[in-house]
Amino acid sequence: MSAQKCRAAVLGSPIAHSLSPVLHRAAYAELGLAGWSYDRFEVDEAALPGFVAGMGPEWAGLSLTMPLKRAVIPLLDEVSDTAASVEAVNTVVRTDDGRLTGDNTDIPGMVAALRERGIEEVGSAAILGAGATASSALAALARICTGEVVAYVRSAARAAEMRQWGERLDVEVRTADWADAAQALHAPLVIATTPAGSTDALSHAVPERPATLFDVLYDPWPTDLAARWSAYGGAVVSGLDLLVHQAVLQVEQMTGHSPAPLDAMRTAGERALAAR
Repeated sequence: MSAQKCRAAVLGSPIAHSLSPVLHRAAYAELGLAGWSYDRFEVDEAALPGFVAGMGPEWAGLSLTMPLKRAVIPLLDEVSDTAASVEAVNTVVRTDDGRLTGDNTDIPGMVAALRERGIEEVGSAAILGAGATASSALAALARICTGEVVAYVRSAARAAEMRQWGERLDVEVRTADWADAAQALHAPLVIATTPAGSTDALSHAVPERPATLFDVLYDPWPTDLAARWSAYGGAVVSGLDLLVHQAVLQVEQMTGHSPAPLDAMRTAGERALAAR
Protein backbone atom coordinates (compact mmCIF):
# COMPACT_ATOMS: atom_id res chain seq x y z
CA MET A 1 0.00 0.00 0.00
CA SER A 2 1.43 3.32 -1.06
CA ALA A 3 2.38 5.56 1.85
CA GLN A 4 0.46 8.49 0.39
CA LYS A 5 -2.86 6.62 0.53
CA CYS A 6 -4.07 7.32 4.04
CA ARG A 7 -7.58 8.72 3.77
CA ALA A 8 -10.96 6.99 3.86
CA ALA A 9 -14.56 7.87 4.68
CA VAL A 10 -18.14 6.69 4.74
CA LEU A 11 -20.65 8.36 2.42
CA GLY A 12 -24.43 8.28 2.53
CA SER A 13 -27.59 10.19 3.35
CA PRO A 14 -28.44 10.40 6.19
CA ILE A 15 -24.98 9.74 7.62
CA ALA A 16 -24.78 11.49 11.01
CA HIS A 17 -25.43 8.31 13.03
CA SER A 18 -22.98 6.07 11.17
CA LEU A 19 -20.75 4.00 13.45
CA SER A 20 -18.21 3.40 10.67
CA PRO A 21 -15.83 6.19 11.75
CA VAL A 22 -15.71 4.73 15.27
CA LEU A 23 -14.90 1.25 13.97
CA HIS A 24 -12.32 2.24 11.36
CA ARG A 25 -10.54 4.72 13.64
CA ALA A 26 -10.31 2.06 16.34
CA ALA A 27 -8.70 -0.24 13.79
CA TYR A 28 -6.19 2.43 12.73
CA ALA A 29 -5.24 3.05 16.35
CA GLU A 30 -4.78 -0.66 17.05
CA LEU A 31 -2.75 -1.16 13.87
CA GLY A 32 -0.54 1.87 14.57
CA LEU A 33 -1.66 3.71 11.41
CA ALA A 34 -1.04 7.15 12.90
CA GLY A 35 -1.31 9.07 9.63
CA TRP A 36 -4.64 7.60 8.58
CA SER A 37 -7.97 9.43 8.78
CA TYR A 38 -11.55 8.24 8.39
CA ASP A 39 -14.44 10.70 8.12
CA ARG A 40 -18.13 10.79 7.26
CA PHE A 41 -19.73 12.86 4.51
CA GLU A 42 -23.39 13.56 3.78
CA VAL A 43 -23.58 12.65 0.09
CA ASP A 44 -26.69 11.80 -1.92
CA GLU A 45 -26.95 10.19 -5.35
CA ALA A 46 -26.78 13.53 -7.18
CA ALA A 47 -23.57 14.57 -5.39
CA LEU A 48 -21.80 11.21 -5.61
CA PRO A 49 -20.19 11.53 -9.09
CA GLY A 50 -18.65 14.88 -8.16
CA PHE A 51 -17.31 13.53 -4.88
CA VAL A 52 -15.73 10.50 -6.53
CA ALA A 53 -14.23 12.59 -9.33
CA GLY A 54 -12.66 14.90 -6.76
CA MET A 55 -10.85 12.16 -4.83
CA GLY A 56 -7.09 12.74 -4.92
CA PRO A 57 -4.29 10.16 -4.70
CA GLU A 58 -4.40 10.29 -0.88
CA TRP A 59 -7.70 8.39 -0.90
CA ALA A 60 -7.47 4.68 -0.07
CA GLY A 61 -11.18 3.92 -0.19
CA LEU A 62 -14.79 4.55 0.72
CA SER A 63 -17.52 2.86 2.70
CA LEU A 64 -20.97 3.39 1.19
CA THR A 65 -24.37 3.21 2.79
CA MET A 66 -27.84 4.03 1.50
CA PRO A 67 -28.71 5.34 -1.02
CA LEU A 68 -25.35 4.98 -2.78
CA LYS A 69 -24.69 1.24 -2.98
CA ARG A 70 -26.13 0.92 -6.47
CA ALA A 71 -25.53 4.48 -7.66
CA VAL A 72 -21.76 4.10 -7.35
CA ILE A 73 -21.47 1.14 -9.74
CA PRO A 74 -21.28 3.16 -13.00
CA LEU A 75 -18.48 5.27 -11.48
CA LEU A 76 -16.14 2.30 -10.89
CA ASP A 77 -13.53 0.61 -13.05
CA GLU A 78 -14.28 -2.85 -11.73
CA VAL A 79 -16.87 -4.58 -9.51
CA SER A 80 -16.36 -7.89 -7.70
CA ASP A 81 -18.54 -10.89 -8.46
CA THR A 82 -19.95 -10.67 -4.91
CA ALA A 83 -21.08 -7.06 -5.38
CA ALA A 84 -22.38 -7.73 -8.89
CA SER A 85 -24.48 -10.63 -7.62
CA VAL A 86 -26.69 -8.24 -5.61
CA GLU A 87 -26.02 -5.05 -7.61
CA ALA A 88 -24.75 -3.36 -4.45
CA VAL A 89 -21.31 -1.97 -3.59
CA ASN A 90 -20.55 -0.95 -0.01
CA THR A 91 -16.75 -0.79 -0.38
CA VAL A 92 -14.63 1.15 -2.86
CA VAL A 93 -10.86 0.67 -2.91
CA ARG A 94 -8.33 2.61 -4.96
CA THR A 95 -5.68 0.28 -6.38
CA ASP A 96 -2.00 1.20 -6.61
CA ASP A 97 -2.48 2.11 -10.28
CA GLY A 98 -5.35 4.48 -9.43
CA ARG A 99 -8.29 2.33 -10.49
CA LEU A 100 -11.46 2.25 -8.39
CA THR A 101 -12.77 -1.20 -7.53
CA GLY A 102 -16.08 -2.02 -5.86
CA ASP A 103 -16.87 -4.88 -3.48
CA ASN A 104 -19.62 -5.93 -1.09
CA THR A 105 -18.40 -6.88 2.39
CA ASP A 106 -21.92 -7.15 3.83
CA ILE A 107 -22.34 -10.64 2.37
CA PRO A 108 -19.12 -12.24 3.69
CA GLY A 109 -19.63 -10.14 6.84
CA MET A 110 -22.97 -11.89 7.47
CA VAL A 111 -21.36 -15.28 6.91
CA ALA A 112 -18.50 -14.41 9.28
CA ALA A 113 -20.87 -13.13 11.98
CA LEU A 114 -22.82 -16.39 11.85
CA ARG A 115 -19.65 -18.49 11.79
CA GLU A 116 -18.50 -16.68 14.94
CA ARG A 117 -21.59 -18.16 16.64
CA GLY A 118 -20.80 -21.63 15.35
CA ILE A 119 -23.23 -21.59 12.43
CA GLU A 120 -21.44 -23.00 9.40
CA GLU A 121 -24.45 -24.53 7.64
CA VAL A 122 -28.25 -24.64 7.99
CA GLY A 123 -30.80 -26.83 6.29
CA SER A 124 -33.36 -24.04 5.86
CA ALA A 125 -33.89 -20.40 6.82
CA ALA A 126 -36.41 -17.58 6.95
CA ILE A 127 -35.99 -13.94 5.97
CA LEU A 128 -38.22 -11.18 7.35
CA GLY A 129 -38.44 -8.38 4.78
CA ALA A 130 -37.54 -7.89 1.15
CA GLY A 131 -35.41 -4.77 0.82
CA ALA A 132 -31.75 -4.34 -0.14
CA THR A 133 -30.52 -6.04 3.03
CA ALA A 134 -32.74 -9.02 2.28
CA SER A 135 -30.98 -9.59 -1.05
CA SER A 136 -27.62 -9.52 0.74
CA ALA A 137 -29.02 -12.01 3.26
CA LEU A 138 -30.04 -14.28 0.39
CA ALA A 139 -26.55 -14.04 -1.05
CA ALA A 140 -25.10 -15.00 2.34
CA LEU A 141 -27.55 -17.90 2.62
CA ALA A 142 -26.43 -19.09 -0.82
CA ARG A 143 -23.13 -19.93 0.90
CA ILE A 144 -24.47 -21.70 3.99
CA CYS A 145 -28.08 -22.87 3.45
CA THR A 146 -28.59 -26.27 1.85
CA GLY A 147 -32.38 -26.09 1.52
CA GLU A 148 -35.31 -23.74 1.22
CA VAL A 149 -35.42 -20.09 2.26
CA VAL A 150 -38.85 -18.63 3.05
CA ALA A 151 -39.14 -14.86 2.65
CA TYR A 152 -41.98 -13.11 4.49
CA VAL A 153 -43.02 -9.99 2.59
CA ARG A 154 -45.74 -7.35 2.52
CA SER A 155 -46.63 -7.21 -1.17
CA ALA A 156 -46.84 -9.30 -4.34
CA ALA A 157 -44.25 -7.05 -5.97
CA ARG A 158 -41.76 -7.68 -3.16
CA ALA A 159 -42.49 -11.40 -3.36
CA ALA A 160 -41.69 -11.41 -7.06
CA GLU A 161 -38.45 -9.53 -6.40
CA MET A 162 -37.31 -12.04 -3.79
CA ARG A 163 -38.06 -14.98 -6.09
CA GLN A 164 -36.04 -13.27 -8.83
CA TRP A 165 -33.12 -12.77 -6.43
CA GLY A 166 -33.39 -16.43 -5.49
CA GLU A 167 -33.12 -17.50 -9.13
CA ARG A 168 -30.21 -15.16 -9.70
CA LEU A 169 -28.34 -16.32 -6.58
CA ASP A 170 -29.28 -20.00 -7.04
CA VAL A 171 -31.20 -20.14 -3.76
CA GLU A 172 -34.49 -22.00 -3.41
CA VAL A 173 -36.84 -19.19 -2.33
CA ARG A 174 -40.48 -19.51 -1.34
CA THR A 175 -42.41 -16.37 -0.42
CA ALA A 176 -45.10 -16.00 2.23
CA ASP A 177 -47.35 -13.19 3.38
CA TRP A 178 -46.16 -10.95 6.22
CA ALA A 179 -49.40 -11.78 8.06
CA ASP A 180 -47.93 -15.25 8.61
CA ALA A 181 -44.50 -14.00 9.73
CA ALA A 182 -44.82 -15.64 13.17
CA GLN A 183 -44.25 -18.97 11.39
CA ALA A 184 -40.77 -17.76 10.42
CA LEU A 185 -39.65 -17.91 14.04
CA HIS A 186 -39.57 -21.72 13.98
CA ALA A 187 -36.84 -21.82 11.31
CA PRO A 188 -33.28 -22.95 12.20
CA LEU A 189 -32.08 -19.48 11.20
CA VAL A 190 -34.20 -16.31 11.06
CA ILE A 191 -32.76 -13.18 9.46
CA ALA A 192 -34.70 -10.01 10.26
CA THR A 193 -33.93 -7.27 7.71
CA THR A 194 -36.80 -4.87 8.43
CA PRO A 195 -36.72 -1.31 9.86
CA ALA A 196 -36.93 -0.55 13.57
CA GLY A 197 -40.26 -1.53 15.12
CA SER A 198 -41.34 -3.79 12.26
CA THR A 199 -40.86 -7.04 14.16
CA ASP A 200 -42.00 -5.85 17.62
CA ALA A 201 -45.41 -7.47 17.21
CA LEU A 202 -43.76 -10.84 16.56
CA SER A 203 -41.99 -11.00 19.92
CA HIS A 204 -44.97 -12.71 21.58
CA ALA A 205 -44.67 -15.55 19.05
CA VAL A 206 -41.09 -16.59 19.83
CA PRO A 207 -41.14 -20.38 20.35
CA GLU A 208 -40.08 -21.95 23.64
CA ARG A 209 -36.82 -23.23 22.16
CA PRO A 210 -35.80 -20.81 19.41
CA ALA A 211 -32.76 -21.52 17.27
CA THR A 212 -30.82 -18.54 15.86
CA LEU A 213 -31.96 -14.99 15.14
CA PHE A 214 -29.85 -12.61 13.06
CA ASP A 215 -31.37 -9.15 13.54
CA VAL A 216 -29.59 -6.59 11.36
CA LEU A 217 -30.58 -3.64 13.58
CA TYR A 218 -28.20 -2.28 16.24
CA ASP A 219 -29.73 1.01 17.41
CA PRO A 220 -31.92 0.81 19.41
CA TRP A 221 -30.74 -2.54 20.80
CA PRO A 222 -31.98 -5.02 21.68
CA THR A 223 -35.12 -5.04 19.58
CA ASP A 224 -38.20 -6.50 21.27
CA LEU A 225 -37.79 -9.62 19.15
CA ALA A 226 -34.10 -10.04 20.03
CA ALA A 227 -34.76 -9.49 23.74
CA ARG A 228 -37.49 -12.15 23.86
CA TRP A 229 -35.35 -14.50 21.76
CA SER A 230 -32.45 -14.19 24.19
CA ALA A 231 -34.75 -14.61 27.18
CA TYR A 232 -35.91 -17.93 25.73
CA GLY A 233 -32.31 -19.10 25.32
CA GLY A 234 -31.97 -18.64 21.57
CA ALA A 235 -28.76 -17.47 19.91
CA VAL A 236 -28.84 -13.86 18.70
CA VAL A 237 -26.54 -12.23 16.15
CA SER A 238 -26.90 -8.43 16.08
CA GLY A 239 -26.54 -5.69 13.52
CA LEU A 240 -23.42 -4.58 15.37
CA ASP A 241 -21.90 -8.02 14.72
CA LEU A 242 -22.61 -7.53 11.02
CA LEU A 243 -21.31 -3.96 11.04
CA VAL A 244 -18.06 -4.98 12.70
CA HIS A 245 -17.41 -7.99 10.49
CA GLN A 246 -18.05 -6.08 7.26
CA ALA A 247 -15.86 -3.21 8.54
CA VAL A 248 -13.04 -5.66 9.34
CA LEU A 249 -13.00 -6.68 5.68
CA GLN A 250 -13.08 -3.04 4.57
CA VAL A 251 -10.12 -2.12 6.78
CA GLU A 252 -8.13 -5.05 5.41
CA GLN A 253 -8.86 -4.07 1.81
CA MET A 254 -8.24 -0.36 2.26
CA THR A 255 -5.09 -0.51 4.41
CA GLY A 256 -3.53 -3.77 3.26
CA HIS A 257 -3.17 -4.82 6.91
CA SER A 258 -4.60 -8.23 7.83
CA PRO A 259 -6.08 -9.37 10.09
CA ALA A 260 -7.92 -6.25 11.18
CA PRO A 261 -8.46 -5.98 14.97
CA LEU A 262 -11.98 -7.40 15.32
CA ASP A 263 -12.14 -7.24 19.13
CA ALA A 264 -10.92 -3.64 19.36
CA MET A 265 -13.41 -2.57 16.70
CA ARG A 266 -16.31 -4.32 18.39
CA THR A 267 -15.42 -2.81 21.78
CA ALA A 268 -15.30 0.67 20.24
CA GLY A 269 -18.69 0.12 18.63
CA GLU A 270 -20.24 -1.12 21.87
CA ARG A 271 -18.91 1.89 23.76
CA ALA A 272 -20.24 4.31 21.14
CA LEU A 273 -23.69 2.73 21.24
CA ALA A 274 -23.73 2.76 25.04
CA ALA A 275 -22.86 6.46 24.99
CA ARG A 276 -25.95 7.17 22.90
